[in-house]
Amino acid sequence: MTEQYVRDLEETDETQVALVGGKGAHLGGLSRIEGIRVPDGFCVTTDAFRRIMAQAPSIGDRLDQLSLVDPDDREAIRTLSAQIRRTIEGIAVPDGLAAAITRALARHGEQAAYAVRSSATAEDLPTASFAGQQDTYLNVVGPTAVLRHISRCWASLFTERAVTYRRRNGIDHRTVHMAVVVQQMVFPEASGILFTADPVTGNRTIATVDAGFGLGEALVSGLVNPDVFKVRNDEVVARTISAKERAVHALATGGTQEVTVDAQRQEQPALTDAQAVRLVRLGRRIEAHFGRPQDIEWCLADDEFRIVQSRPITTLFPVPEAGDQDNHVYVSVGHQQMMTDPMKPLGFSMWQQTAMVAMHEAGGRLFVDVTRRLASPASRAGLLDVMGKGDPLVRDALETVLDRDGFVPSLPDAAPGGPPAGSAPAPVETDPAIVTELIERSRQSIAALERDIRTKTGPALFDFLLAAFDEHKRVLSDPLSMQVIMAGMEATWWLNDKLEEWLGEKNAADTLTLSAPDNITSEMGLALLDVADVIRPNPEVVAFLRGVEHTGDETFLDELAKLAGGTGARDAIEAYLDRYGMRCVGEIDITRPRWSERPTTLVPVILDNVRNFEPGAAARRFEQGRQKAQKKEQDVLSRLRALPDGDRKADEAKRMIDRVRTFIGYREYPKYGIIGRYFVYKQALLAEAERLVRADVLAEKEDIFYLTFQELHDVVRSNQVDDQLIQQRKDEFRSYQALTPPRVLTSDGEAVTGAYRRDDVPDGALTGLAVSSGTVEGRARVILDMAEADLEAGDILVTAFTDPSWSPLFVGIAGLVTEVGGLMTHGAVIAREYGLPAVVGVERATRLIRDGQRIRVHGTDGYIEILP
Repeated sequence: MTEQYVRDLEETDETQVALVGGKGAHLGGLSRIEGIRVPDGFCVTTDAFRRIMAQAPSIGDRLDQLSLVDPDDREAIRTLSAQIRRTIEGIAVPDGLAAAITRALARHGEQAAYAVRSSATAEDLPTASFAGQQDTYLNVVGPTAVLRHISRCWASLFTERAVTYRRRNGIDHRTVHMAVVVQQMVFPEASGILFTADPVTGNRTIATVDAGFGLGEALVSGLVNPDVFKVRNDEVVARTISAKERAVHALATGGTQEVTVDAQRQEQPALTDAQAVRLVRLGRRIEAHFGRPQDIEWCLADDEFRIVQSRPITTLFPVPEAGDQDNHVYVSVGHQQMMTDPMKPLGFSMWQQTAMVAMHEAGGRLFVDVTRRLASPASRAGLLDVMGKGDPLVRDALETVLDRDGFVPSLPDAAPGGPPAGSAPAPVETDPAIVTELIERSRQSIAALERDIRTKTGPALFDFLLAAFDEHKRVLSDPLSMQVIMAGMEATWWLNDKLEEWLGEKNAADTLTLSAPDNITSEMGLALLDVADVIRPNPEVVAFLRGVEHTGDETFLDELAKLAGGTGARDAIEAYLDRYGMRCVGEIDITRPRWSERPTTLVPVILDNVRNFEPGAAARRFEQGRQKAQKKEQDVLSRLRALPDGDRKADEAKRMIDRVRTFIGYREYPKYGIIGRYFVYKQALLAEAERLVRADVLAEKEDIFYLTFQELHDVVRSNQVDDQLIQQRKDEFRSYQALTPPRVLTSDGEAVTGAYRRDDVPDGALTGLAVSSGTVEGRARVILDMAEADLEAGDILVTAFTDPSWSPLFVGIAGLVTEVGGLMTHGAVIAREYGLPAVVGVERATRLIRDGQRIRVHGTDGYIEILP
């Protein structure tokens, strides 16, 4: 194929990223939209860049070195990238290439002023904008200067920031090439940026215009604060006019300079309202063309807008597809399930298949549409009450949306006849045998699943799984199970309300639930202490496990038997995995590696337990908790009897204490059952994936994680897969990891966070939800990956969220702080079970609290103080 060094912008479009880079492709696409004016120009293509790179073979060696450098080793990246840039800038542009560029300049005006702009092939993409990663040069005049600045643009592919950005986004340096856009300069009266969605709230109906005088560099560089116009439905709904003391203007001889704006102009708006509305209309055309919200750079000259760049806004959280134009309000499932990370397609589609309510995916997360329940006054009150008990921030966010006139429609209440939706189930007798029976039912159901799935393969496996999902939902919605869960929670709420009213004591139930029986999640944490007891007396085993902690060798269990005391250690770990190995961090996503699949995850926790505890700690911890609860019960009852009408109050409290201790532990069991079933499904699907790999249908078995359940079913039936779809899903998943899911999301795209609205928290303290009583002071350990835990006695765990898999860490800490959580989520339940002061739902806790800082956790009142 003949190399093509130069291509006019009007000849390019979005399909030609490989030839003209992201910016060039977008500008070509923009120039084809009716009514959109783009300054004339041309692209120096990636063919030219490849030719330049071929002139210096030494660059390849340095790229090899760069690919091996740690992304955090800034000094090594700085040195290698500077060497590559110097080499590229030192290469003379070959005659044929220089002639092609000079001819293009002659066509467009040889002595005109140009903007020379980098346009990399990994730039302005839907999943990674690369904004500001490469270079732009303004007001470049004459062929010699243009050629010199084109060389600089090629070299800017290897600035330190661009190299680091690619490493962090998993992009190979060798796969990225640099084109250069050469465009006629616009000398504007005003310029700036238009976001076709509000970049702060995400609201797609509000466009934001930032505007300043002169060239846009003054805004981009932070030299001035821009005027800001917010536009909705062809109307400016808010404006902020700033004092614009400085501007950047072009020099007649080339280049730019910073100038002072005349005093009388500084506070004048850079745009009129009518111009801002006209600009947003152009932006909506551009948005419709590219099919997603855009970040658009614009210039205003002679009352005409020129568009000089448009890229996708990659920081917006996607909106679930509703299939209609109605308003919708969505609540995050991840915030209820303690897993706000993105899920892979097989993960979220399996959760959708087995969930009791319809769930909608966006950004790799799941949401429930609560619009209809909010629209009816009867169901609204119940929904807000349940949400408020779980997470006050969700309730506040929903109330914020309800306060907006007309966003949520008002529907009449349902006609009477039958109990209202969400009403309390019939009461259940306080009998421990009921819990024993429910656990046995769950165990038998999973045993039957394991037995019956063994012989199923191919399409028959998927038919079997669809029937298994019905059984899954039947077990999950067992009326008796729901009654027991509600009985435990309602007794907790009753005790907290009544004991505060009668005795003035907050959260008394926290102590009364210590060491409650039948709590599978707290048992899981204590059982790992017993594993440590087996390992501790064997120095050779301990030393070996310290090595495994660093090597990550997943075959270590096979090697243990060769060491003194190793057989007992292996048996103890394997017995633990037999009971709990289906668990892992983010376990609602079936694609996450389970402890049985990656047992090294447990090694740091086992070693912490070996170091921080004495033999027999598990039994001692449980018994101490049980005695504390018993003592608390006696204390509460004796104080109640001393009150007026005390015997009645004590009898009622005793009845509720018995209910809490009988039923509250079971709250954790249904999730254990779900995850047990998930592991059986996963093993069967991975066996199917291995068959597809052997048949050369899939490249690797984990590729099935990037297909939905239905898509995988189709692949198994047809023995054909769309490799491009899998690659696209991998890219999307990587981009979703950078997004923070909102607790509440509207169909306008607005992320509504909610607030606590409290005035009883000291200045400077971080506010959250009190879920486990007590106050503790200690060293904060900010841990985002359980496998990297390194805890000492007395440490306070600070993390984004804790699902049941984090429970083994709870035995060794003194307190807990999380960004996500509610009163009855797993972290809160286990914190109470272990007697750990805990505050959850603390916005941005892992960023506001530094690892190693001393903090004080007020678990009774719900706030954290950062200590000097």
